[in-house]
Amino acid sequence: MADLLNVQGLETQFKTREGIVHAVNGVSFRLKEGETLGIVGESGCGKSVTVMSMLSLIPTPPGKVVAGTAHYQGKDLIKMSAEEIRHIRGSQISLVFQDPMTSFNPVLTIGRQVAEPLEIHNGVSRQQAFDRAAEMLEMVGIPKAKERLNDYPHQFSGGMRQRVMIAMALICTPQILIADEPTTALDVTIQAQIVELVKRLRDELGMAIIWITHDLGIIAGLADRVMVMYAGLVIEEANVKDLYANPQHPYTLGLLGSLPRVDQRKEERLISIDGLPPVLMERPNFCPFAPRCTYAVERCWKENPTLASVGSEHNVACWVDPKTGSERS
Repeated sequence: MADLLNVQGLETQFKTREGIVHAVNGVSFRLKEGETLGIVGESGCGKSVTVMSMLSLIPTPPGKVVAGTAHYQGKDLIKMSAEEIRHIRGSQISLVFQDPMTSFNPVLTIGRQVAEPLEIHNGVSRQQAFDRAAEMLEMVGIPKAKERLNDYPHQFSGGMRQRVMIAMALICTPQILIADEPTTALDVTIQAQIVELVKRLRDELGMAIIWITHDLGIIAGLADRVMVMYAGLVIEEANVKDLYANPQHPYTLGLLGSLPRVDQRKEERLISIDGLPPVLMERPNFCPFAPRCTYAVERCWKENPTLASVGSEHNVACWVDPKTGSERS
């Protein structure tokens, strides 16, 4: 299966009064046609900044992409002009943001906002765009969709607004859908409905998905591959079954251990990861997880590990095997 998106060595920095924040530090990944890639990690690890950087959505200044490429259909998104990238966003690569209430314009109707991408990118008439908007709202499960085109965002519940946001993202039938923690603000029942909706639409439309989250529980039933990030770095990547069955990085073990399990004994405590993520005023030259890691050895404080293969399509950046406690060769 061909690569639809190929990101290599992406680095993004933010200039602040205190100094340069190294938010993304050489991230590389590939996305194949029809594939779902999950990007997981704590808040501040660089997940959102990575995808925003390749689509020119970080504020400049203070943000700046200082290195790397993001090839889509043979063209580097990083080197595109503002006009060129606008033709890509919303039509070929679409985004669903975390909080739809802050993403919608409160003074424009839902129909106007959902139809707008189709008018801009496909050049169709307003009536045709509104007819298609009604079809998309029906597809994502909005009751009486045609009647609700004239409603405003505040007239929809949180779950319904997220469905509308998905409809707006898909109206131009993009090849890639990026979902940036789209279920974080929703209760667990609505979360499950949104995940099932995205899975159904993925199968019907054949699009590829990048799903950004801090919740490994959501990724388990959705993604084909998982990329774990920490301190602006990719520290582990594998297919979803292998990652859950055989995690190789202490941070991944901690994330999985913090999830409640239906087969877990009641008296067993969930694992917590002590400490806080690093403040990235300098690019880490040692393992950034070492201060929080119970497996850290002397080498971890001297050298930052790079991704190395530990199995078929399973890579990890760690000097220690957490299952044996011994250093990797």
